[in-house]
Amino acid sequence: MRIGLYPGTFDPVTMGHIDIIRRATVLVDRLVIGVAINRDKGPLFSLEERVSMIEAECTRISEETGCEIVAHPFENLLIDCARDVGARMIIRGLRAVADFEYEFQMVGMNRRLDDSIETVFLMAEAQHQAIASKLVKEIARLGGNVSKFVPPDVRSALREKLGTDC
Repeated sequence: MRIGLYPGTFDPVTMGHIDIIRRATVLVDRLVIGVAINRDKGPLFSLEERVSMIEAECTRISEETGCEIVAHPFENLLIDCARDVGARMIIRGLRAVADFEYEFQMVGMNRRLDDSIETVFLMAEAQHQAIASKLVKEIARLGGNVSKFVPPDVRSALREKLGTDC
């Protein structure tokens, strides 16, 4: 079984994340969405809320694609998480050149830690390349419409969390 790990904070999950998840399903039989706990980032949504949003969106994708998709919270090294879930592949989404510079360093370090786990980069579709969770939260906080950037259920969660009509 080909198992891939797509890690992130997913605070919140965006259409860019969904695009990468959907496209990753053709590469693997089982896709583990590694939801990083990452207390240093001070996420808007709790771990439980982020996992729930991922599970809701991934249930639909799994039904459409036939790929098993599971959410897996983690707080350890990414390479250790990959080992824990049996992944031989780490899937990373790229939006811009700035992403590549950071990811290039991460791949080098991860290869030194375990060279049997490959990293695969997927470019976000053009309409999703500018979407970043941080920007989505800022737009939502200021009452802007985020319907082009997040799934409807996530938009509702942002409205409830922030008390704005986003």
